[in-house]
Amino acid sequence: MCAVDPVEEKSELAAARVVDEAFENVPGDGTDPYSGDAHGQSDPEPTLRVLVYSDDHTVRQQVMASLGRRPAADLPALEFVEVATAPMVISLVDRGGLDLIILDGEAAPAGGMGIARQLKDEIYHCPPTLVLVGRPQDAWLATWSRADGVVAHPIDAMAMAKTTTSLLRSRHAVATR
Repeated sequence: MCAVDPVEEKSELAAARVVDEAFENVPGDGTDPYSGDAHGQSDPEPTLRVLVYSDDHTVRQQVMASLGRRPAADLPALEFVEVATAPMVISLVDRGGLDLIILDGEAAPAGGMGIARQLKDEIYHCPPTLVLVGRPQDAWLATWSRADGVVAHPIDAMAMAKTTTSLLRSRHAVATR
């Protein structure tokens, strides 16, 4: 029997709450997302939602630290959704509202490459996926997973920001047309 880490479980529940709250005021629910509130103030700055999957909390923290709040001045700020299990990844991606999915290829028991392939097969208009591979020589394996980007462990902040920014720009350009 596998023990469940209470910290990981709380993190998943918190991530699910963040996503639930994000879906409460989506356009089309009768509110105008471009108007100010009753006091004449405008809505908060738009964000790009980035799902970060790894069974290892330190890997998720490294990814988020390497990207920071805004990896490029021409993109909106990032909002991270941390996930530690494959079923939660599938559930959240299926709900929509994500702009990028970062998957740890070294995660266990479900690796990021297998999850990326499943998402590309099953989710219509799947957001771009970035897979973290164990070493630079493994980047070719990510082609099987249909990943849109690859970064190797140990995480290089410059490579992570460059790849992520490229994927987000392509996604953001399509969304704003």
